[in-house]
Amino acid sequence: MANPTHLSYTAEHEWIETRGDVARVGVTAFATEALGDIVFVELPEVGTTITGGESCGELESTKSVSDLFAPADGEVLEVNAAVVEDPALINSDPFGTGWLFEMRISGAADLLDAAAYDALIEE
Repeated sequence: MANPTHLSYTAEHEWIETRGDVARVGVTAFATEALGDIVFVELPEVGTTITGGESCGELESTKSVSDLFAPADGEVLEVNAAVVEDPALINSDPFGTGWLFEMRISGAADLLDAAAYDALIEE
């Protein structure tokens, strides 16, 4: 699955789609392939202040448990209840219905464009 060029990415395999100071966050197809079938997701609570680069949740798969890292500083505005109920959505549609949470960005993020992320995962 190609990485959408309109998104930005982190080195920890999250994607971020910004609209002004609000951003939608998810994990990349590369991350879902590495994790395997995701069976449980723990997302930050609405209203929580998160710090870019720090753990803000967990994804549990049949293989392992992996931290979910905040792509930027900010406040969690909404979580995707659908992926909490059915974590397989993250595997089946990581860039669509498998999004994880929305946040209001308050601090700069260290993000990659699609080309730079593609280069990172090809290493």
